[in-house]
Amino acid sequence: MSTPSLYGVEIPFVHHLGIELVMMEGGASELKFLPRPEHMNSFQVAHGGAVMTLLDVTLATAARSVEQGIGVVTIEMKTTFMRPCQGALTARGRLMHRTKSMAFTEGTVYDAAGNACAHATGTFKFVTRKPAGPGGTISTD
Repeated sequence: MSTPSLYGVEIPFVHHLGIELVMMEGGASELKFLPRPEHMNSFQVAHGGAVMTLLDVTLATAARSVEQGIGVVTIEMKTTFMRPCQGALTARGRLMHRTKSMAFTEGTVYDAAGNACAHATGTFKFVTRKPAGPGGTISTD
């Protein structure tokens, strides 16, 4: 396992998938993902779950980009798939609005030709990063 990454914390699942952070600042984020064979669906394009994970992390990093010391948890996310996500993928996220406790975001995944493949909006709750409580859970209270 690697040490804390550019995200500011180690995220084992993101590391496992090979998602790379390119930029995270000023309410924006950019991530890269090159799906491997185990990330494909039966049509040999990136599995929707892998694409949704890419979008979730992209939206979360956009939300955290204005205050990187705080954590976020996903409250809800809506994803629209517009075309198959093939080859090297780039995801760009944007913090649209923020309150003291919530962030409202959007992001798009693009293929190597620059075509939009998937788009998502998401709501995140800001949480103070504390050690996990009993049973390994994190409080969102």
